[in-house]
Amino acid sequence: MLCRRLTGLSLVALLLVSVRAATLAAQPASAPAPIEVAGAEATMDVFDLLRHWRRGGAPPPDEPEWDHRKPMLAIVPTIGSKPSTGFTLGGAASLAMYFGDPATTRISSGLLGLSFSTKSQTSLVARFGAYTRGDGMRVDGDNRFQWTSQDTYTLGTASDSSAGVNARFTYVRVFETGYFKVRKDLFGGIGLHFSSHSDIRPGEGADPAWDSSPYVEYTRQHGFDESGQNSAGVSLNVLVDTRDNHINASRGWLASLSYRPFFKDVLGGDSAWQEVLFDVRTFVPIRKDGRQKVAFWLYGDLVAHGVAPYFDLPTLGMDTYGRSGRGYTEGRFRGDGLIYGEVEYRATLMKNGLLGVVAFANTTTLSDIDNAEQLFDSFAPAGGLGFRLLFNKRSRTNLCLDFAWGREGSKGLYLGLQEAF
Repeated sequence: MLCRRLTGLSLVALLLVSVRAATLAAQPASAPAPIEVAGAEATMDVFDLLRHWRRGGAPPPDEPEWDHRKPMLAIVPTIGSKPSTGFTLGGAASLAMYFGDPATTRISSGLLGLSFSTKSQTSLVARFGAYTRGDGMRVDGDNRFQWTSQDTYTLGTASDSSAGVNARFTYVRVFETGYFKVRKDLFGGIGLHFSSHSDIRPGEGADPAWDSSPYVEYTRQHGFDESGQNSAGVSLNVLVDTRDNHINASRGWLASLSYRPFFKDVLGGDSAWQEVLFDVRTFVPIRKDGRQKVAFWLYGDLVAHGVAPYFDLPTLGMDTYGRSGRGYTEGRFRGDGLIYGEVEYRATLMKNGLLGVVAFANTTTLSDIDNAEQLFDSFAPAGGLGFRLLFNKRSRTNLCLDFAWGREGSKGLYLGLQEAF
């Protein structure tokens, strides 16, 4: 009951924020200026630096007029180290481009990643957010194909890190959402969401404790199949976005709300349940030249009705780009409801924008209705530091290296493309 009340309060709060953001977006004096896509002679990215070295330090020639129709591609190796994955090595490709005049069309981006870990995990992900000409439509995708494993814990924020039991499984996620422009900066949309966890079995060293593992106990309690579980449903979505660039925003707002009903026996769905997600972000410049800013992120994922399969419950690190909860492993905290907040300070170290630093802090709270743990009863804080290397100045894509620490000795190293949020 409390979870449902909090869900209602969260919806009301988000709607108020959305209305306020939409009102601000409608006022020309406060709307963000168009993205500066040309005339960035003072800015240096990795490609400028390589050209500078090849010329032996000679002054660069005048840059040719930039063609906004040309794709902006970045390919980098990725590394990571977390207890749940061990050492991870792979590659990531980021593609950004405009499908219309940059004065009237937002930048589109996609991220493709392939990685392998020392714990025999393979992950292929394809995520994108694209705008058609004049921002008439927006299409978002979150697609994952993984042969992976996760340590499973009891629900709630108070779960004991030493009681985790590893589970291996094959994971397929296909989340696709299409938005239509309602007015400037305001979009409404519908989506299709399919999630499959199959061939679920004990992971490394988990056999002795498997029958009493949090996954098995939850699954038996709610009558799910222990070997595999699916969720399939649709979504209704509203989005307000006044950011000047969704790859690396320097100002503006994002406020989104998604209602997702999942259906039993549709595309193999094992349960009828409903989920509500909200996402609010804002970016506040500290200096007029944009070299320092503070970013805020509030994210919520709540089971509003019914019972979700264990691996589809709200979980830290399972947002679209897997950036929530730096400092903890993916799936470390899971529950019937999740509220997450983060603040990040961002600054450039060089006037040309080539190098930058960040400092961030986040906290998470989850509920476990079966054991009477409510949201805000306990918290899982984390924080860290990071460095930024400007990879493409036109799209504002950074190469990001972050170090993060959480409670009970949890820590992680993250290397990838694009900001956490």
